Amino acid sequence: MSQQRGTTPERDEDQSAEPTDRPAAPTEQEVFDILSNRRRRYALYALSNDDTATIGSLAERIAAWENGCPVEEVTSTERKRVYTALQQSHLPKLERTGLISFDHDTGRVHPTDIVGEMDIYLEVVGEEQLSWDQYYLGLSTVSAGIVVAVWLGLPPFRALSPLLWMTIVVSLFAVSATIHNYRSANLDAASEPPEVSRRS
Repeated sequence: MSQQRGTTPERDEDQSAEPTDRPAAPTEQEVFDILSNRRRRYALYALSNDDTATIGSLAERIAAWENGCPVEEVTSTERKRVYTALQQSHLPKLERTGLISFDHDTGRVHPTDIVGEMDIYLEVVGEEQLSWDQYYLGLSTVSAGIVVAVWLGLPPFRALSPLLWMTIVVSLFAVSATIHNYRSANLDAASEPPEVSRRS
């Protein structure tokens, strides 16, 4: 594990050429703590796609994702709420764990190399939310169960014809795909969350 933050570890002479300004990688517990907060996840995702962001542009983007609207429709109140939280809590925490560098004078926020190594949004799901991958996996499992039950002629399922059960299964997938497509189309074109999955 990394050395305790704020201390300078002793080095052997043959290690003296190693850079001393490289941020220490966050511990596993720190990573879980960071990703447990939706705004921090949004900030890291935004920075992974735009390394020239400012705290203001981050606040607008995150507010848009939280309110399900384009950036242009974010109100000053929504923006200020996110801006304050970023400035006072989230960005300092990300900076302390070595994930970003934050220029307090210009407001520029830059991700460090560690962010790319973490692959932040690979199957990251928000609080009490289900990814579309998980949803379709569950729906496929249920559908397979129905097919097997109909094929075996189990009592609850033989009351309806196999054709009707097939129609129900196909309809479930069609409705799900329609909702999925509708929700995706209504997200801002430049955005991904909530909650993004790179595999979807």
